[in-house]
Amino acid sequence: MREVLCLMSVKVYIDGQEGTTGLKIMERFSGRNDIEIIRISEEKRKDSAERARLINSSDFTFLCLPDAASREAVSFVDNDHVRIIDASTAHRTNPEWAYGFPELSPAFREKIKNSKRVAVPGCYASGFNSVVYPLVANNIIPDDFPVFAYATSGYSGAGKKAIAVYESNEKLEEFNSPRQYALSQQHKHLPEMQKISGLKFKPMFNPMVCDYFSGMVVSVPVQTRLLDKKVTPEMVHEMYQKHYEGANMVEVMPLMSADEQKAFFLASNTLSGINKMQIFVFGNDEQILLCSRLDNLGKGASGAAVQCLNIMMGIDEPTGLV
Repeated sequence: MREVLCLMSVKVYIDGQEGTTGLKIMERFSGRNDIEIIRISEEKRKDSAERARLINSSDFTFLCLPDAASREAVSFVDNDHVRIIDASTAHRTNPEWAYGFPELSPAFREKIKNSKRVAVPGCYASGFNSVVYPLVANNIIPDDFPVFAYATSGYSGAGKKAIAVYESNEKLEEFNSPRQYALSQQHKHLPEMQKISGLKFKPMFNPMVCDYFSGMVVSVPVQTRLLDKKVTPEMVHEMYQKHYEGANMVEVMPLMSADEQKAFFLASNTLSGINKMQIFVFGNDEQILLCSRLDNLGKGASGAAVQCLNIMMGIDEPTGLV
């Protein structure tokens, strides 16, 4: 079936196509002749029967919905041919679903390729898992290591209402400053951050939303004195290079000298509009800082979703992606 799909257009329905992620997926399909978009009329967007009909008439359905609505949409499926790609948080820790980060390991890629249910990673979780999963998998840190992460992100991932506030001429002065949130340590990405990375315990996580549109950096510091063996930035960098060798959309950036690091500023919006991820290793033998830079709307959302579709279709992964 996969070979047949590659020779003809596939029918794709986006449930939630009017939201930020849905609109971005639509943009990425522009100019592709292997995709036939199934559209729902405006007046029937919330009509469950019509949504169910369109889902079951598709080859692939993207779910760009709140968690409850995504679970409802999955319950509509009665056509075994339909393959679901869910951009919500609803199914990311469900072992029956593939986790849509193919670069993490060959096993992740293979499960995406063959699955009928794929959960697209969260943006913060993508950055976190890109640096922590290899640390655990390659025995750089033990799975019970106390992990802390912080992140800076553009406001585009906060939803339509927040975008409107940030882009309003009447916004409060505090919106010009980075704002920390999820201070209760219950951010919705934490379950997948723990499960996918292989950590025994939930990491602490300190995200900040900032006054720019898109792009993010997720940073994870490592105090090497807490490890039971010697670990250096050079060792970690070499491990990442081997781990991500041949990856289409994850790039391990060159290791910098101490003087180069002193003069360097790591901007969070550099990859805005670009569907790739960059891994950085900073610091010294005592304190190592690991950073993952990506576009929260790209490799952290719509770009990852389209990449998963391409893998499931059996075509070149970068198709339709910048």
